[in-house]
Amino acid sequence: MFRYFLANNSYLCRMIQSLVRQRELLRLEYEYEREQFQRQTEAMGVERKIRRGLCWFPLGVGRSYYNSLDQLVVEVYNGNPQPDNEHQFEPGKPVCFFEQDGSEMLRYMKFVAQVSYVEEDRMVVVIPTTDALQQVQNAMRLGVQLYLDEYTYRQMFAALDQVINAQKGRLAELRDIVHTSAPTHKFTFSPVRFPWLNPSQEQAVNEVLWAKDVAVVHGPPGTGKTTTLVEAIYETLRRENQVLVCAQSNMAVDWISEKLADRGVSVLRIGNPTRVTDKMLGYTYERQFENHPRYTDLWTLRREIRRMYESRKDASNNFHQKIARLRDRCTELEMTITADLFAEARVISCTLTGSANHLLVGHHFGTLFIDEAAQALEAACWIAIQKADRVVLAGDHRQLPPTIKCPEALKGGLNHTLMQTLTETKPQCVSLLTIQYRMSEGIMQFPNQEFYDGKLESAPEVKYRGILDWDTAIDWIDTPDEPEYMEQQAGDGLSRQNPAEAQLTLQTLREYFDKIGKDRILHERLDVGIISPYRGQVGLLRRMLRHDAYWKPFRSLITINTIDGFQGQERDIIVISMVRNNDEGEVGFLRDLRRMNVAITRARMKILLIGHRATLSRHPFYRHLMQYVRGLEV
Repeated sequence: MFRYFLANNSYLCRMIQSLVRQRELLRLEYEYEREQFQRQTEAMGVERKIRRGLCWFPLGVGRSYYNSLDQLVVEVYNGNPQPDNEHQFEPGKPVCFFEQDGSEMLRYMKFVAQVSYVEEDRMVVVIPTTDALQQVQNAMRLGVQLYLDEYTYRQMFAALDQVINAQKGRLAELRDIVHTSAPTHKFTFSPVRFPWLNPSQEQAVNEVLWAKDVAVVHGPPGTGKTTTLVEAIYETLRRENQVLVCAQSNMAVDWISEKLADRGVSVLRIGNPTRVTDKMLGYTYERQFENHPRYTDLWTLRREIRRMYESRKDASNNFHQKIARLRDRCTELEMTITADLFAEARVISCTLTGSANHLLVGHHFGTLFIDEAAQALEAACWIAIQKADRVVLAGDHRQLPPTIKCPEALKGGLNHTLMQTLTETKPQCVSLLTIQYRMSEGIMQFPNQEFYDGKLESAPEVKYRGILDWDTAIDWIDTPDEPEYMEQQAGDGLSRQNPAEAQLTLQTLREYFDKIGKDRILHERLDVGIISPYRGQVGLLRRMLRHDAYWKPFRSLITINTIDGFQGQERDIIVISMVRNNDEGEVGFLRDLRRMNVAITRARMKILLIGHRATLSRHPFYRHLMQYVRGLEV
């Protein structure tokens, strides 16, 4: 018994040390990001911030109003849109406003606002006070830029502290299951049949239903991970009244929420959806709140409070008593409406950070589902796990990892996710989806061998499909050994580009289009993704495409973006510009093989790879890829 205690205690010590180490790495990442923010605020010029998608300037100001949550918001417009640059503003992100004076100096306003909604060149921003709104409205040359997201870091630090210090209770049990040899437990009942799912999907859903503690659904590209997860959630709701569904990004939360809504599930979306379609708006807390029968009464009370403040002549006790009574009534109505909305919802959906929203204080769930778990920091996952008795993670740790900016934190393993840990420590809890419905066999087999131990199979309907007869699934176009094809730094100094290779990329696609035929491309709506790992090359390709009349009929069918921008998407044809061409054989960013896995697996029927063989072949992965492509050509 004593020997068992020592062994168990040793496990606990290592576990706590691991979590403390993770907290230290998170602190390094936070400090690095804070320093970067201060540097870009103080030293980086406005034009450079604009090119990097961090800033809009000059800014137009539209109407201001109070939204359904009684938040003061203002509409702003980008007066200098950059068609070749993607901005990085997203709902929920903090921003700061600034004014440029006649000497070109920037004066930052001393308040932090938050993005409520954003589209291409228009944002709705939550403003903290009426005084702050006046500053924005009265500014002569106004701009807005992203602000350091300290709220998310505070929530992650707090969650890690809770996990580290947990002595007993469900949180401590889940922590021990994840980080020690503590066993997992299962329910025992006969498997449920799902004739519309394939065998691996059906098994995964049943494993989720059987799990008492944790389950992992590993969904490689095209294997129907979302379909499987929706089915698992739907079936879980036959046994539980309500579940919490989270993901790292707003886009991923919206996607799974929409699929659940399509199944007739009542969803309450907490937070700020990125894709605010009319359909998704109907499921947001804000829209449901203002559609509640009692909202009219609440709106009338709020209007009366504002009218009293605007028209008051003194600050008598009677005035303050009236205001206090009205505010109490507002609070009572808000609580009633919110309680009704939560009582009617079967699924509460939000980002991992959004699970710390004040609306969810005091709520606990039987099951938490985390989609795209392989892209989330472990600390972010623990924010939501605190609210649940069991956890289901879905994703693919062989694709995009979390983005880590601090080199030291990255080297220390901060990007090692909770999903990766569970696949290593609790492989019995992992269900691999094995049948993919996206790629032809020729495309699938390379990532299958490199990343999935040869366990994937192509569904019969996609196995042999292609665009042209006697066509190879992947072509490698070698860039010439000429000086003009050497890589160079992009204009912002933070990325890379290769103008000659960009021209070759579009020329190669044009030749392939000519083989297919213009009429067929337009009639069948064959869509294309042009991908580069480097943002500088993406901007270059966009400019070239826009200024070439040949592409005008096809522009709606072609998307140009980074690998990260293509996560979760697919296209008939994928063109990849690798950029790197140097004498040292340095591949830099391309060493992240999980990103290349994403790039390759976006294609349904054809991949055109453009890259310098001599540079890339010095890395074993790309050498294997070249050998594989040569094998297809035989």
